[in-house]
Formats: sequence, C-alpha cells, structure tokens
Amino acid sequence: AFEWVAGKVVLDLRRMMIERILTMGTPYFDSNATGTLISKVTYNVNQVTMAATKVLTTIVKDTIVVIGLMAYMLYLNWMLTMVIFLALPVIVITVRLLAVRLRRVNRSLQSTMGVMTQVLEESARGHKVIKIFEGRPYEQKRFLERANWVRRYNMKSKVAGSAHMPLVEIVGATMIAALVYVSTHDTVLGELTIGGFVSLMAAIGLLFSPLKRLTGINQPLQKGLAAAETVFGLIDEPPEADVGKSELQRVAGRVSFESVAFRYPNMDKDALKPISFEITPGSTVALVGHSGGGKTTIANLIPRFYNPTGGRILIDGVDTQDLSLLSLRRQLSYVGQESVLFDDTVAANIAYGAQGEPSMEQIREAAKSAHALEFIERLPEGFETRIGEDGVRLSGGQRQRLAIARALIKDAPILLLDEATSALDTESERHVQAALQTLTKERTTLVIAHRLSTIQHADKILVVHDGELIESGRHQELIEQQGAYYQLCRHQFSEQFDSQEEG
Repeated sequence: AFEWVAGKVVLDLRRMMIERILTMGTPYFDSNATGTLISKVTYNVNQVTMAATKVLTTIVKDTIVVIGLMAYMLYLNWMLTMVIFLALPVIVITVRLLAVRLRRVNRSLQSTMGVMTQVLEESARGHKVIKIFEGRPYEQKRFLERANWVRRYNMKSKVAGSAHMPLVEIVGATMIAALVYVSTHDTVLGELTIGGFVSLMAAIGLLFSPLKRLTGINQPLQKGLAAAETVFGLIDEPPEADVGKSELQRVAGRVSFESVAFRYPNMDKDALKPISFEITPGSTVALVGHSGGGKTTIANLIPRFYNPTGGRILIDGVDTQDLSLLSLRRQLSYVGQESVLFDDTVAANIAYGAQGEPSMEQIREAAKSAHALEFIERLPEGFETRIGEDGVRLSGGQRQRLAIARALIKDAPILLLDEATSALDTESERHVQAALQTLTKERTTLVIAHRLSTIQHADKILVVHDGELIESGRHQELIEQQGAYYQLCRHQFSEQFDSQEEG
C-alpha cells in the first residue's frame, strides 16, 4: 500500500512539475540549466517521496510505540519515569541542531547533483564535438569532479545523519545508570515490586529501538525537506505572463513595430533601441545585419517569448499585449535555424504543427509541399519511421524539410523564419529553397536571412546594426545607395555578389 502511495506521489509531483515547466517563459530557461531541471524532476522528487512515505510511516508507527511505552512506565512508577523525561530534551535539542546542518548539506548535495546531470547531458548531446576535438579526457575529468562533489556532500550528509547514534547510546546508558541509582531510595520505589521494576527496565530497553529509528529518520527527512524546497519552488514559479484577453480569428497578417525597444534581464545595454517598421499582409521582409545586431530579438518579440521594454507591436492593428498568448501564437508558424524535431515518427513530427488531429492525407500533402515526400517514402517504414532524438537519423536538409512541413500543416498567416546557416549539398539546397518558396507564398514572412537569394527576392530589407534599424528598402535600392547594406553584401556574400556585379 505504501509503495502504491509513493508511486502516486511521484506521479503527481512530476505531473505538476511538467505542467509548470511547459507554462514558463523563455527567460526562465535562459537562466536555468537543462540538467538542473532534469535533476529536480528525477532525483529531488524521489527524495520528497521518501520523506512523505517511508519517513512518515516511521514517525507514526514509532511515535505510537514510544507514547505507549511511556504511558506504561508512568503507570508502573511515575517518579522513575520522570528521570527519562529529563533526558528527552537533550535528544531533541541535539537532533534539531543536526537538522540545520543536514538541511544545508542536502541543499548543496541536490545542487551538485543538478550540475553533474548537466555535464552528463552536455556530454551526450555534444558527443560528436567531443570526439572531433579530443575532448574525452577533459569531459571525463569535468564529470568526475562533479561526481566527486556529489560523493563528498553525500558523505557529509551520512556523517551528520549518523551523529545521533552515539548520542542515543550515551543518553540510554545514562538513563539506566540514573534509574538504578535512584531506585536504591525506598521513597522513589514506593510500592514498586521486583517484578514491576523488571518490567520498567524491560520497557526502557524496548524504548531504545523506536527512539533510534525516530532520530535516525532525521537524515532522510532533512534530505526530503531540502528537496521539497526545490520541487515546490519550481511548481510555484510564476507562469509566463498572459494578461491579454482579446481573441483573434485568422488575421490578414499586418505586423507593425511602433518605437519598440528591448533590454534583456540583468543587462545594462539595450539589445534593441526604439525601432519602427511595418510588414504588409502577404509580403516578405528580410532582416539582415551582423551577428548580435538584434535580428533574433526582433523575431522573438512577435510571439512574446520576451515582452518589449518600450513601444508596442501590433498585429492587424491589435496590440499583442492585449491578445491571449494562445490566440497570438495560433497566428504564427516558426522554422528555426536549428530544426527542433522529437524522437517520434515522421508523421508525428509533421502533425505536431496541426490544429487538432490531422488526417494521414493532410500529413502526406504537407510533406509533398515541403518536397519531403520522396525521401520519406524511401525510409524503412515511411511515415512511421522513428527519426531519433533531434532527428539524428536524417540529414540536415531532410530535417529542415520536415520542419517546413510542420509549419505548412499549421497553415498560420504569419511565418517567422530563421534561415539555417549550415551548408547543404546542391540537391538538398534546391529542395529546401523550393519548400521555402511554397511555405512563404501568400504568408506574411519575417525572415532572418543568410542567403543572398532570399534577400534579393524579399519585398523589403531591414538592415539592423547594434540594435538600431539603419537602412530599409529593396535590394537594388540599397545597393545603389552603397551604404551599410552594400558593404554587408560585399563582405558576407562576396563571391555571389561579385559574380552578379560582373554579370
């Protein structure tokens, strides 16, 4: 029964934690390592469960035994029993002092467990980089250092937790000696018979075992309480701010930035200085500029991954702050530089973008439009083929086309596109470009552009530098001005650009 209760507690805590994790905003994940979150959901939850079930069982059962024995001893001889009562405060005070140290040590233990999990997660995720750059000795050393921290804190916890044992033994021996001494006085013994005295001493002997267990649970109890601080701290984290009440049906796709500024938390410099521009429905706007200039920040503000620190963003004339997050994000599709795919089937990854349950025909049509159908049909199980973590069993171009198919099946009126910078072979590049043309057709598209071909065909180009919008216009207009955009093209796309100029 207790195992069933323990399993139910674990399940409920993990359900509450994943519900909270999935509702927290992007800034939380910017400041909290993945490994720490994993450790909280796995290791820390088990510690809380231990405290909530086995420790609680021991407390209830042994407390009843102690109270029963104490009552029996009072019945036999209250004066001798009072000698035992005088010793109890010594045990209680010592246990409380040990509890403070145990809680502190266990907080450190759980923190280092999170760090160790993070190193392990990074080692698994970055195994190719580790192999290429001969990082195995360094990663092994880094992991063992963290594992050694865990071992040391675990030993400190064990030492602090076992310190009560000699105390109980000493107090117990002292109590027996005191009882034997006091019992030599006739006034104390009173009417107590030899049999009664033997019964009293037997009760004292029986009292030691539950007292040891009650003081012994201090270690798992403090470990559980320290874990509970982190578990319930996560559950109590505020969710992503969602104060908007307005709901939108499918929008036309007009996006307006009005003096929008932004600064990342704990930074002393604006990532985006007040900028204003408008994207007309169905048009494609390319964001270009050097790395760190503010392009990604602009894209992240539209779905409210972050909220502007100044100005406002409008969709079809409605401030995004007035929209519920669900209504806002239903208007958006996203294809990122890194194609985030899940360890599931091809069909499930495409269907992930759908509103509701799509039919197999809809999934197939999205794959066809994304120029992915041909390679999917060559897979061992077609649409039912599992693609591995992050789509590891697919090539870069295939992953991108699956991400495009996922965006196509959502059929949102506004597309946020961060073009992949990774070089693809000619065939993959051709397929991806064709898929992107299908995806952007008749959609308002904001693209962080890395390909000259994308920039040239954009309806408008926004040149962003150091958080400021310094130029805007079409490709040929900006080239003729020979300003920042012209210089950027010469440096970033020198070979393509020079060949075009010569042509």
